[in-house]
Amino acid sequence: MTLLRAEAIEVRAGTKRLIRDVSIELVPGEIVAVIGPNGAGKSTLLGALAGDRPVAAGRVLLDGHPIAKWSKTSLAHRRAVLPQHSTVAFDFTGRQIVRLGLLAHGSLSDRQKDDIAESALAETEALAFADRPYTVLSGGERQRVQLARVLAQCDADPAARPFLLLDEPIGGLDLAHQHAALASARRRAERGLGVLAVLHDLTMTARYADRVAILETGRMTAIGATETTLDPALLSRVFATPIVRLQAGATIAYVSPGGTTPNRT
Repeated sequence: MTLLRAEAIEVRAGTKRLIRDVSIELVPGEIVAVIGPNGAGKSTLLGALAGDRPVAAGRVLLDGHPIAKWSKTSLAHRRAVLPQHSTVAFDFTGRQIVRLGLLAHGSLSDRQKDDIAESALAETEALAFADRPYTVLSGGERQRVQLARVLAQCDADPAARPFLLLDEPIGGLDLAHQHAALASARRRAERGLGVLAVLHDLTMTARYADRVAILETGRMTAIGATETTLDPALLSRVFATPIVRLQAGATIAYVSPGGTTPNRT
């Protein structure tokens, strides 16, 4: 089985430890959500798993091999990454941005690339503005274009099952498109891809994730099945504010009435 695994990793920025002694394993067919307060190390963990952040200790393995040993082209076939912030220096259109996700797939014809990009743009409901300059798009429109880019990268080879790494994929999206984005991730998981998503919305996490990992001050303090890990008492402590779980039939929602809880330990 294809695995993406971090083993007791530590990532530093100068002398500061951003994450330490963090272990996690991604397997095909599931969505793992990473949650935690601001600055907990969620994006750092995703960057390490993607092979974009070097580790100072421990190791990240893809198919049993150190991820640092993989070439950029090989990595592009094995994982697709949606960063929290995407900067575009040139006046590309949305459609051209999506086609960037297919650069590593040189065996595809231009027609095939066009079809894959078109399908991904349709899935994220971005076709209406696909030919506008990316720089004039709203934040939500840009997010849908970037999501289409990584979906196209995942769909370039129907026989492949790359890992899909998403850093705040629903940031800046309205409610309908938040559900649509995570439903796209769910469809990839059902196809056999392993998905990791950094999320802040606990209700969306409960709706779409199979497992949840909680990061606090650079350490992983909990990981497990979504239903048990999203415990209101634990979440209230982690986020230092009261959090309650509401349930109506099969629908579960997490809300915070405000106020504070004792300081995190």
